[in-house]
Amino acid sequence: MPDTLATAVSHSLEIKHSRFIAHAAPITDAGAALQFLQQVAVPDATHNCWAYRHGNDYRSSDDGEPAGTAGRPILAAIDGQGFDRVMVVVIRWYGGIKLGAGGLVRAYGGTAAECLRLAPRQPLIVLAELDVHAPFDDLGTLHAALAAHLAEKQAETFTPSGVSLHLRLPADQVDPLKNRLRDATRDRIRVETRTEPGQPND
Repeated sequence: MPDTLATAVSHSLEIKHSRFIAHAAPITDAGAALQFLQQVAVPDATHNCWAYRHGNDYRSSDDGEPAGTAGRPILAAIDGQGFDRVMVVVIRWYGGIKLGAGGLVRAYGGTAAECLRLAPRQPLIVLAELDVHAPFDDLGTLHAALAAHLAEKQAETFTPSGVSLHLRLPADQVDPLKNRLRDATRDRIRVETRTEPGQPND
């Protein structure tokens, strides 16, 4: 399971008189990644190169560096350090000595990787969604179980016979919750898995 960043971080390196600063932050979606880029990009820097990954959604930009020498190495650093839902911007101020394609790949990828390696990590929790149907008599038992298993109500619908809830909870709590409800109510509460655990949800 990949991690995300616990907080935004920065790291700087000087390579052959060029200055590189990596800024990395956790993101909730692609829009948040581009918003972070706007926050940290320096208009008078030589290049503001970046990459983000959010599950299967990823993008990168060389921002004027030779194709494939900046954005892709930054993305490779995100993947190589085992991160997801992360945006990294590496800003370069040119110092007068050309690094060559291989040197650029190492500089951008290395600055990003070092920034992430030193950063505080936060595990991503895989969430699952359930539909639960409970008779009125069992509502007290149901609500106590939801709190104990970190389940959040996404929707609640009352029916003539009871209540239907749409829940979101950590995937590793699904079976314990089902077992608890079954044992506490002699199987009167019906539980249906709405989504199989997969990519972490927001």
